[in-house]
Amino acid sequence: MKRDFRNIKAWKSADDLATLVYSATKTFPKEELYGLVSQIRRAAVSIPSNIAEGAARKTIKEYLQFLYIAQGSISELEYLLHLSKRIGYLKDSEYNNLDGLRDETAKMLYGLINYIEKETKAP
Repeated sequence: MKRDFRNIKAWKSADDLATLVYSATKTFPKEELYGLVSQIRRAAVSIPSNIAEGAARKTIKEYLQFLYIAQGSISELEYLLHLSKRIGYLKDSEYNNLDGLRDETAKMLYGLINYIEKETKAP
């Protein structure tokens, strides 16, 4: 059963987050382009990408597997944003904005996963 990922609230939020991450990392030092910038962007893009790919999968089990991967990417991004703030690449306001949206996205994704898991276990 194909689901339209564009109608999934967690995907919309993750898409906004990825866009915001790209904008925020433009100001990072050039020497970080293939280091921290690349890792942060990869983690951020992985979230909506895995939600979209999972939505196209046939089984609920496969769908959930991709949602779990997206959840892991959210945790990875959380740390990378934290590190970026600690080493001075992100201002407090930038960090708070990014981490707030990351947290909101994580909650939506967690809710989606919970909902799907409960629905598949229902008698």
